[in-house]
Amino acid sequence: MVVWYSTASSYMDSWTSSYTPDDWFSRRSTVGGRVECESRARRARLIRGRTRTLDSDPNIDRMLPRLLLFNFLCGGVATSTTESHASSSLSSPPPPLLIVSFDGFRADYLKRFPMPNLSRFYNQGVLVEQLTNVFTTKTFPNHYSLVTGLYAESHGMVASNMYDPTTHKHFHISNSTDAFWWNEAEPIWITALDSGYKTAAMMWPGSDVNIRNRTPTHYAHYDKSMKFPQRLGNVTHWLLGDDKEEGVKFAALYWEEPDGTGHIYGPENTTAMTKTMKQVDDNVGLLMSELNRTGLWGHINVVITSDHGMAQCAADRLIRLDNCLGPDNYTLVDMTPVAALIPRTDAQTVFALLKKCHAHMTAYMRKDFPDRFHYRNNDRIQPILLIADEGWTIVQRGNKLPRMGDHGYDNSLPSMHPFLAAVGPSFRRGHRVSTMDSVDLYPLMCRLLAVPPRPNNGSLDHSRCLLQAESCWDVPLIIGLVVGVLLVLSAITLLFRFLGSGRPSGPRPFQRLQIDLDDDDDDDPLLE
Repeated sequence: MVVWYSTASSYMDSWTSSYTPDDWFSRRSTVGGRVECESRARRARLIRGRTRTLDSDPNIDRMLPRLLLFNFLCGGVATSTTESHASSSLSSPPPPLLIVSFDGFRADYLKRFPMPNLSRFYNQGVLVEQLTNVFTTKTFPNHYSLVTGLYAESHGMVASNMYDPTTHKHFHISNSTDAFWWNEAEPIWITALDSGYKTAAMMWPGSDVNIRNRTPTHYAHYDKSMKFPQRLGNVTHWLLGDDKEEGVKFAALYWEEPDGTGHIYGPENTTAMTKTMKQVDDNVGLLMSELNRTGLWGHINVVITSDHGMAQCAADRLIRLDNCLGPDNYTLVDMTPVAALIPRTDAQTVFALLKKCHAHMTAYMRKDFPDRFHYRNNDRIQPILLIADEGWTIVQRGNKLPRMGDHGYDNSLPSMHPFLAAVGPSFRRGHRVSTMDSVDLYPLMCRLLAVPPRPNNGSLDHSRCLLQAESCWDVPLIIGLVVGVLLVLSAITLLFRFLGSGRPSGPRPFQRLQIDLDDDDDDDPLLE
């Protein structure tokens, strides 16, 4: 990766600082993702070696290990594709990109249920086994993060139910078309318009909203009654275009399952989930066959992913707020598993009562919310936040469990993680990655479309290894290799010093035959 190229350079700069520029000259050029290094001085010394002994260079004991490590770092560490390659790839139009979201597809469903079509899909491309999503692990925040590369605090879609203290507006997912709630960020289907592309979205959250006075070229209002084949048919038509209009360059497709079944029956209900997962896999098979039938397969990049996972809940794991303080003390904005409260009385008194309310619920003042959640710097985040432990449900009163399965919990929990799979001419084949952050998908999609990304929380360095044209090493592997090489070279250094200490210090034979070839390098045929 680029960071290792820079590190190697800085190490060599410090190691060779005691030598003159004429002593060392290195030419670095990136070809095929590898750094090639050469040293004219080193080759000249090979010639001089015919008339001098190792002992004639007092620095040889110190230089040899460093030279070996230099060659390892320069020649053995793969780097990312150069900017020249990136610029050349932009000379031709990029392939279209389709992203498909199956809501609530928990990462370990891939192992728990037979998924022959999805397996066939990612075996031809790449698979990210667990995608670390954003907090809160709800549908709207995470779908907006996927297409903006921003944490919830940055794009403003912080929960399923929100209250804005400045405008006193209320938000609920059933009434979500007010652009006010979406305008803090720009999704990729808007950004791509600025590059001259047409875009489309089929019921992706926010795609039917006039965000910053623009919508995708084609979109559809949410209609749960529209079946997957009909949604897919619209998307393929938009991708293909017709005699009147060219095809879109970016398209997004949303499907509600397996989220719906997970909520009703819980993810541990094997019978219900097996049936639903078969339907999901059938939809993946339909997607592949339809793209193949229309001639799009192999000519577009396709990403299949999800927004969050699902946790099993139970009636004996309820947290009742009325057992801790009276309802007159607070206004409840969002409920479970992350409850958002506005205190009506003294905030510290309300917080103190909630802090000791239940062993399986953690209370935070917003200003003290842990940094790792990236969930503090937005006025739509309420003053007091309550987080239930995995599988626990926050209610105000009573014994009724609202859902057998739920999400929204801590985004470090594996049960909250979705997955990501991708196939297409730009992706590697048969490649697997253990984990990636969901915000890293946005800069990757911008790279695929050759679209300048808007400011975001993601990093292309974390996702570039999924691409066919990129080559990079696993950082822990490189660290292990470098540490191992350093240990070996340290042993070589000690060995040279040991051997050198046992030699007589008398006159060295042939020392007077040393010849300075610096002025005659150009005449030596071995240097051509």
